[in-house]
Amino acid sequence: MNTKWKLLLLIAFALFLMWIMHRSQIKKDLQKMNFCWDQETGEPQLSDWFNPKKRPDVITTTNWLAPVIWEGTYNRPVLEKYYKRLNITIGLAVICVPGKFSNQSLADFIQSANKHFLFGYNVVFYFLLDVFSTLPPIALGPLRTFKVFLMVKSDIGKDFYFIYMNNLFDYIITHIQYEVNFLFVMNANQVFKDDFGVETLGKSVAQLSAWWYFKDGDTFPYERRLKSAAFIPFEEGDFYYHSAIFGGTVEEVLNLIREYQKGAIQDIKNQLSSTYEHHLNKYLFIKKPTKLLSPEYNWDPSFRTPPQIKCVKIAWQSKNV
Repeated sequence: MNTKWKLLLLIAFALFLMWIMHRSQIKKDLQKMNFCWDQETGEPQLSDWFNPKKRPDVITTTNWLAPVIWEGTYNRPVLEKYYKRLNITIGLAVICVPGKFSNQSLADFIQSANKHFLFGYNVVFYFLLDVFSTLPPIALGPLRTFKVFLMVKSDIGKDFYFIYMNNLFDYIITHIQYEVNFLFVMNANQVFKDDFGVETLGKSVAQLSAWWYFKDGDTFPYERRLKSAAFIPFEEGDFYYHSAIFGGTVEEVLNLIREYQKGAIQDIKNQLSSTYEHHLNKYLFIKKPTKLLSPEYNWDPSFRTPPQIKCVKIAWQSKNV
């Protein structure tokens, strides 16, 4: 009996060891599979798609290590592979300043955006209008749709941008945040000339001003009045950003609008009036953007085009049409 029991115990122990080894191997295989999966589905590193050395003629990286996107610096297919798998949706809120655009200019913006803005991805255009009749007929391609919201006037300020941003903030909270992964806010008086692709997506995306990029920082038209919430001293500041384009995650757009509202209300109480663009620059001075778009993404064709501008993505209509 003792011999049989010993034999049974040895067999049981051997089977137990085999089970442990098999289980360990399965665990290693699963870990290896998970590692490969993470490697394949994880967001590409900056070095995977962005090469600042391709453009030694311009600033391609900020001192806080954010990329500045110029033609030739990015590898769009690498980002396409990642974002296509995620099936993302991008929102575009269109700013139509009364008296500064016509139905034709808005129609040109929509038509060009339909062709070039994040082509191949789900896109929702958001129009905030005081009168629905100002919207021209819209014909959009596949994966594109639009929504129209009615703007409600503010009891606090009469500035158009203040009213617009108040309304946009409310609509983001109630509707937009549940519909999109990224959101851009753009002025309507510009026309897309080339593809505005996934290289523009990021947490906080700011547009460098074509008017001021090639000038000295001391000349930047920041808000210089000390009592204004948008105040930036002469000896400080990084870049001058154009308010025609801002984007990022929904949370980041909400943060920007929230700070702009606070600053604008503070200025009103102090009997001051500063522009939305000034407040935008103050916000981006304090909270640095994670990605900057070069002047190629918003170039004014009325300027002499310097050699640094290789491909105009969007043409700014400085003269209203």
